[in-house]
Amino acid sequence: EVQLQAFGGGLVQPGGSLRLSCEASGFAFGSYEMTWLRQVPGKGPEWLAVINNGGDSTLYTDSAKGRFTISRDNAKSKLYLHMSSLKPEDTAVYYCTRGLGVWGQGTKVTVSS
Repeated sequence: EVQLQAFGGGLVQPGGSLRLSCEASGFAFGSYEMTWLRQVPGKGPEWLAVINNGGDSTLYTDSAKGRFTISRDNAKSKLYLHMSSLKPEDTAVYYCTRGLGVWGQGTKVTVSS
């Protein structure tokens, strides 16, 4: 069974940094494009970033560009999202996905003073 679990969320001050991790199992991790999404209650999901299977190509939405970095370690079947210069509007539940079809268990990030 495909399993995706995000970790690393928590409370952080505005302007702070946080690194999220996603542990994957049940499939050939290195064969798939991976993404990070986030969702705020009452709003639709927002796509943040995508990384190709080899990890040498990335794309970001405007909200993430310049502040967030997506990376992966295929040997460990792990996906990462490093976030910096965090803003209150970054508060959301963050999810990793295999492509856009399989969502994992999310982790909550709260940016507040």
